[in-house]
Amino acid sequence: MSALFQPLCIGALRLCNRIAIAPMCQYSAQEGTPGDWHLIHLGHLALSGAGLLILEATAVSPEGRISPFDLGLYNDANEQGLARVLQAVRAHSPIALAIQLAHAGRKGSSRPPWDGGTQIRPDEPLGWKTLAPSAVPHSDGEDPPEALDLAGIRKVRDDFAAAARRAARLGLDGIELHFAHGYLLHQFLSPLANQRGDAYGGSLENRMRLPLEVFDAVREAFTPDRPVWARISATDWVPGGWDIEGTVALSQALKARGCSAIHVTTGGLSPAQAIKLGPGYQVPYAQRVKAEVGLPTIAVGLITEPRQAEAIVANGEADAVSLARAMLYNPRWPWHAAAELGAQVSGPRQYWRCQPREFKDLFKQSRFGQR
Repeated sequence: MSALFQPLCIGALRLCNRIAIAPMCQYSAQEGTPGDWHLIHLGHLALSGAGLLILEATAVSPEGRISPFDLGLYNDANEQGLARVLQAVRAHSPIALAIQLAHAGRKGSSRPPWDGGTQIRPDEPLGWKTLAPSAVPHSDGEDPPEALDLAGIRKVRDDFAAAARRAARLGLDGIELHFAHGYLLHQFLSPLANQRGDAYGGSLENRMRLPLEVFDAVREAFTPDRPVWARISATDWVPGGWDIEGTVALSQALKARGCSAIHVTTGGLSPAQAIKLGPGYQVPYAQRVKAEVGLPTIAVGLITEPRQAEAIVANGEADAVSLARAMLYNPRWPWHAAAELGAQVSGPRQYWRCQPREFKDLFKQSRFGQR
């Protein structure tokens, strides 16, 4: 029996298997509001057979966007646009739907990757002054961010809570908080970006303060019986930066506050990072968090093959795996994994006839996909 296709509970949310679709920015919204691209994109991924689909990094304020075209959840138009998309997805797929709430901090005001991903300076069209714990730019030559004062910190916390209330109204199954990849809450955690001398900088306890306050605010604002968890970069891959010891301490503090899971990734804070790439290269970090914290742990990073994913779960290295680029390349990855591992997967009945003869029981019976 496949371990990868066993159910998993994240808080009270029961997933039908242990495959998650990681959040992947699309840079295709208008003033934060999704349109037809998101309807097609998310609808496509929702038919994948994965147990969980995490919507891309969704900004809690206009200045919290990575690019001018990022998805947002900070006004009524954003909420209404997302409601339209989610309604269509839910009508045809049983997949659990979560949203990743985020603030880009000093990595905001950037061009989409296909336009180079470089900073848009405040005096250029579509640009704005970015915010950060300290006035330290992400890269040499960039416009330095504005260091947040206490009122600005309070606004960040309030913006996350307001977005969580919108997520609750949308009926989303869970919220993932973005503490990773060099964005604002990761910036507060890392001594490379956080050079403050007040209660939000210096010691590990102080650097964790805002992320934990944001978690508390979101947990209070969101539907009580639905989970909130965090995605954390376990290391900056730079000497003197954020590391696995801090990640374990943060995860333990989050667990004490009611966090339901930890999604373990790495990097993104500094261009000086020296990442040692290889298949499953981030899995050992997830394994350590799982062992020392005891929360459900999701591993990510060059997990591309079904038997590789099966081994990660079966060996107890993580409780689930998430895929990003591999899922874009092969949006039916869970179907192929189920066939290879002798498991079943959800799929719309309109597609049942595509299964190879040797896998005649590949698809579970489901009401989804019916007219």
